Amino acid sequence: MKKIKIVLFITLLSLTGVKAETTKDCFEGLNRATFKFNQVLDGAIFKPVASVYRALPSPIRSGTSNAMDNLSNLVTIPNNILQGQFKEAGENTLRLAINSTIGVLGIFDVANSFGFEAYEKEDYGQTLGSMGVKPGCYLVLPVLGPTTVRDTVGSLGNLMGGDAWYNITAGKDTQHVSDVEYWGSRGLTGIDFRAKNLDSIDNLEKNSMDFYASVRSLYLQDRERKILNSKATTETQNDGDWEEVETQ
Repeated sequence: MKKIKIVLFITLLSLTGVKAETTKDCFEGLNRATFKFNQVLDGAIFKPVASVYRALPSPIRSGTSNAMDNLSNLVTIPNNILQGQFKEAGENTLRLAINSTIGVLGIFDVANSFGFEAYEKEDYGQTLGSMGVKPGCYLVLPVLGPTTVRDTVGSLGNLMGGDAWYNITAGKDTQHVSDVEYWGSRGLTGIDFRAKNLDSIDNLEKNSMDFYASVRSLYLQDRERKILNSKATTETQNDGDWEEVETQ
Protein backbone atom coordinates (compact mmCIF):
# COMPACT_ATOMS: atom_id res chain seq x y z
CA MET A 1 0.00 0.00 0.00
CA LYS A 2 2.80 2.39 0.88
CA LYS A 3 4.56 1.66 -2.40
CA ILE A 4 1.34 2.32 -4.31
CA LYS A 5 0.90 5.70 -2.61
CA ILE A 6 4.41 6.83 -3.53
CA VAL A 7 3.91 5.78 -7.16
CA LEU A 8 0.50 7.56 -7.08
CA PHE A 9 2.16 10.74 -5.81
CA ILE A 10 4.59 10.85 -8.73
CA THR A 11 1.87 9.91 -11.25
CA LEU A 12 -0.57 12.58 -10.04
CA LEU A 13 2.10 15.27 -10.28
CA SER A 14 2.52 14.30 -13.91
CA LEU A 15 -1.22 14.17 -14.62
CA THR A 16 -1.79 17.60 -13.08
CA GLY A 17 0.80 19.16 -15.34
CA VAL A 18 3.51 19.68 -12.73
CA LYS A 19 6.63 18.60 -14.57
CA ALA A 20 10.16 19.27 -13.43
CA GLU A 21 11.95 21.32 -16.01
CA THR A 22 14.95 19.50 -17.44
CA THR A 23 17.74 19.88 -14.92
CA LYS A 24 21.08 18.31 -15.72
CA ASP A 25 22.86 16.26 -13.11
CA CYS A 26 26.22 17.70 -14.15
CA PHE A 27 28.06 16.40 -11.10
CA GLU A 28 26.34 13.03 -10.74
CA GLY A 29 29.45 11.18 -9.58
CA LEU A 30 30.17 13.68 -6.84
CA ASN A 31 26.46 14.02 -6.03
CA ARG A 32 26.09 10.28 -5.55
CA ALA A 33 29.14 10.21 -3.27
CA THR A 34 27.72 13.08 -1.20
CA PHE A 35 24.34 11.34 -1.13
CA LYS A 36 26.01 8.21 0.29
CA PHE A 37 27.79 10.35 2.88
CA ASN A 38 24.49 11.94 3.89
CA GLN A 39 22.90 8.50 4.21
CA VAL A 40 25.67 7.38 6.57
CA LEU A 41 25.34 10.59 8.57
CA ASP A 42 21.59 10.19 8.70
CA GLY A 43 21.84 6.63 9.95
CA ALA A 44 24.42 7.51 12.59
CA ILE A 45 22.96 10.78 13.90
CA PHE A 46 19.79 12.24 12.45
CA LYS A 47 17.59 9.16 12.27
CA PRO A 48 18.36 8.02 15.86
CA VAL A 49 17.80 11.55 17.22
CA ALA A 50 14.61 11.89 15.18
CA SER A 51 13.39 8.54 16.54
CA VAL A 52 13.85 9.77 20.11
CA TYR A 53 12.17 13.07 19.23
CA ARG A 54 9.26 11.21 17.67
CA ALA A 55 8.72 9.34 20.94
CA LEU A 56 8.04 12.63 22.76
CA PRO A 57 4.42 13.45 23.63
CA SER A 58 2.43 14.74 20.65
CA PRO A 59 1.78 18.24 22.15
CA ILE A 60 5.54 18.80 22.47
CA ARG A 61 6.21 17.76 18.88
CA SER A 62 3.25 19.75 17.58
CA GLY A 63 4.29 22.87 19.49
CA THR A 64 7.87 22.60 18.26
CA SER A 65 6.73 22.16 14.67
CA ASN A 66 4.39 25.15 14.97
CA ALA A 67 7.17 27.32 16.39
CA MET A 68 9.56 26.39 13.57
CA ASP A 69 6.85 27.07 10.96
CA ASN A 70 6.20 30.43 12.61
CA LEU A 71 9.87 31.38 12.29
CA SER A 72 9.85 30.37 8.61
CA ASN A 73 7.51 33.31 7.95
CA LEU A 74 10.51 35.59 8.44
CA VAL A 75 11.81 34.24 5.13
CA THR A 76 8.45 33.66 3.47
CA ILE A 77 7.14 37.22 3.93
CA PRO A 78 9.95 39.07 2.09
CA ASN A 79 9.72 36.50 -0.70
CA ASN A 80 5.95 37.02 -0.91
CA ILE A 81 6.68 40.71 -1.46
CA LEU A 82 9.43 40.06 -4.03
CA GLN A 83 7.02 37.85 -5.99
CA GLY A 84 4.22 40.41 -5.82
CA GLN A 85 2.13 38.27 -3.47
CA PHE A 86 1.03 41.20 -1.34
CA LYS A 87 -2.14 39.58 0.01
CA GLU A 88 -0.15 36.56 1.16
CA ALA A 89 2.55 38.81 2.62
CA GLY A 90 -0.05 40.72 4.64
CA GLU A 91 -1.76 37.63 5.98
CA ASN A 92 1.54 35.91 6.78
CA THR A 93 2.60 39.02 8.66
CA LEU A 94 -0.61 38.86 10.69
CA ARG A 95 -0.01 35.15 11.31
CA LEU A 96 3.49 35.90 12.53
CA ALA A 97 2.32 38.69 14.84
CA ILE A 98 -0.59 36.72 16.30
CA ASN A 99 1.27 33.46 16.79
CA SER A 100 4.39 35.13 18.17
CA THR A 101 2.35 36.89 20.86
CA ILE A 102 -0.95 35.21 21.67
CA GLY A 103 0.42 31.91 20.39
CA VAL A 104 3.43 32.05 22.75
CA LEU A 105 6.29 32.36 20.24
CA GLY A 106 4.37 30.29 17.71
CA ILE A 107 3.91 27.18 19.86
CA PHE A 108 0.16 27.49 19.31
CA ASP A 109 -1.29 28.26 15.88
CA VAL A 110 -3.84 30.77 17.16
CA ALA A 111 -3.90 32.62 13.82
CA ASN A 112 -5.49 29.63 12.13
CA SER A 113 -8.38 29.85 14.59
CA PHE A 114 -8.82 33.48 13.55
CA GLY A 115 -9.18 32.45 9.91
CA PHE A 116 -5.59 33.10 8.79
CA GLU A 117 -4.60 29.77 7.26
CA ALA A 118 -0.97 29.05 6.47
CA TYR A 119 0.23 29.70 2.91
CA GLU A 120 2.92 27.81 1.05
CA LYS A 121 6.41 28.54 2.36
CA GLU A 122 8.49 30.73 0.04
CA ASP A 123 12.25 31.15 -0.24
CA TYR A 124 14.77 33.03 -2.37
CA GLY A 125 15.29 30.07 -4.71
CA GLN A 126 11.57 30.11 -5.52
CA THR A 127 11.69 33.86 -6.05
CA LEU A 128 14.60 33.52 -8.49
CA GLY A 129 12.70 30.78 -10.29
CA SER A 130 9.58 32.94 -10.53
CA MET A 131 11.75 35.62 -12.13
CA GLY A 132 12.81 33.20 -14.84
CA VAL A 133 16.20 32.13 -13.48
CA LYS A 134 16.92 28.58 -14.64
CA PRO A 135 17.76 25.94 -12.00
CA GLY A 136 21.20 25.16 -13.34
CA CYS A 137 22.74 21.85 -12.38
CA TYR A 138 21.34 19.55 -9.72
CA LEU A 139 23.45 19.40 -6.56
CA VAL A 140 23.58 17.33 -3.40
CA LEU A 141 25.16 19.24 -0.52
CA PRO A 142 26.68 17.63 2.57
CA VAL A 143 24.09 17.50 5.39
CA LEU A 144 21.72 19.89 3.56
CA GLY A 145 20.85 17.40 0.82
CA PRO A 146 19.31 18.00 -2.64
CA THR A 147 19.28 21.42 -4.26
CA THR A 148 20.23 23.16 -7.50
CA VAL A 149 22.72 25.87 -8.38
CA ARG A 150 19.89 28.44 -8.40
CA ASP A 151 18.51 27.32 -5.05
CA THR A 152 21.99 27.31 -3.52
CA VAL A 153 22.45 30.92 -4.60
CA GLY A 154 19.00 31.68 -3.22
CA SER A 155 19.94 30.13 0.12
CA LEU A 156 22.86 32.53 0.36
CA GLY A 157 20.26 35.29 0.59
CA ASN A 158 19.63 34.20 4.17
CA LEU A 159 23.25 34.79 5.07
CA MET A 160 23.33 38.13 3.26
CA GLY A 161 20.63 39.79 5.33
CA GLY A 162 17.54 38.13 3.89
CA ASP A 163 16.62 36.16 7.00
CA ALA A 164 15.35 38.38 9.81
CA TRP A 165 15.76 35.53 12.30
CA TYR A 166 19.41 35.28 11.26
CA ASN A 167 19.82 39.04 11.57
CA ILE A 168 18.79 39.11 15.22
CA THR A 169 20.76 36.01 16.14
CA ALA A 170 23.84 34.99 14.22
CA GLY A 171 24.16 38.35 12.43
CA LYS A 172 27.48 40.00 13.11
CA ASP A 173 26.10 43.36 14.22
CA THR A 174 23.40 42.16 16.61
CA GLN A 175 23.54 40.85 20.15
CA HIS A 176 19.90 39.98 20.80
CA VAL A 177 20.14 36.19 20.66
CA SER A 178 23.19 33.94 20.57
CA ASP A 179 24.53 32.10 17.55
CA VAL A 180 23.87 28.83 19.34
CA GLU A 181 20.16 29.59 19.55
CA TYR A 182 19.97 30.43 15.86
CA TRP A 183 21.77 27.31 14.65
CA GLY A 184 19.95 25.27 17.28
CA SER A 185 16.62 26.35 15.79
CA ARG A 186 17.82 25.39 12.31
CA GLY A 187 18.93 22.00 13.56
CA LEU A 188 15.64 21.47 15.37
CA THR A 189 13.77 22.21 12.16
CA GLY A 190 15.71 19.43 10.47
CA ILE A 191 15.07 16.98 13.30
CA ASP A 192 11.35 17.80 13.32
CA PHE A 193 11.20 17.28 9.56
CA ARG A 194 13.12 13.99 9.75
CA ALA A 195 10.88 12.69 12.55
CA LYS A 196 7.78 13.30 10.43
CA ASN A 197 9.30 11.25 7.64
CA LEU A 198 10.93 8.26 9.31
CA ASP A 199 8.56 5.77 7.70
CA SER A 200 8.19 7.65 4.41
CA ILE A 201 11.90 7.88 3.66
CA ASP A 202 12.58 4.29 4.73
CA ASN A 203 9.74 3.11 2.53
CA LEU A 204 10.90 5.16 -0.44
CA GLU A 205 14.41 3.74 -0.11
CA LYS A 206 13.10 0.18 0.23
CA ASN A 207 10.89 0.41 -2.85
CA SER A 208 13.21 2.37 -5.13
CA MET A 209 15.40 0.66 -7.67
CA ASP A 210 17.63 3.74 -7.46
CA PHE A 211 17.04 5.71 -4.25
CA TYR A 212 19.28 8.56 -5.40
CA ALA A 213 17.32 8.98 -8.65
CA SER A 214 13.98 8.79 -6.81
CA VAL A 215 14.96 11.54 -4.38
CA ARG A 216 16.28 13.68 -7.23
CA SER A 217 13.03 13.29 -9.19
CA LEU A 218 10.80 14.09 -6.21
CA TYR A 219 12.85 17.11 -5.24
CA LEU A 220 12.93 18.64 -8.72
CA GLN A 221 9.21 18.08 -9.34
CA ASP A 222 8.27 19.60 -6.01
CA ARG A 223 10.49 22.63 -6.52
CA GLU A 224 8.86 23.22 -9.91
CA ARG A 225 5.40 22.94 -8.31
CA LYS A 226 6.32 25.53 -5.69
CA ILE A 227 7.83 27.94 -8.19
CA LEU A 228 4.70 27.74 -10.35
CA ASN A 229 2.56 28.12 -7.21
CA SER A 230 0.64 25.11 -8.47
CA LYS A 231 -2.37 23.95 -6.47
CA ALA A 232 -1.63 20.36 -7.45
CA THR A 233 -1.51 18.50 -4.16
CA THR A 234 -2.30 14.97 -3.06
CA GLU A 235 -2.92 13.15 0.17
CA THR A 236 0.56 11.74 -0.13
CA GLN A 237 2.24 15.09 0.28
CA ASN A 238 2.14 16.79 3.65
CA ASP A 239 3.37 20.21 4.70
CA GLY A 240 4.59 21.17 1.22
CA ASP A 241 7.97 19.47 1.58
CA TRP A 242 9.33 17.28 -1.20
CA GLU A 243 10.14 14.27 0.96
CA GLU A 244 7.09 14.49 3.18
CA VAL A 245 5.11 11.72 1.55
CA GLU A 246 2.43 10.56 3.98
CA THR A 247 2.32 6.77 4.05
CA GLN A 248 0.33 6.02 7.19
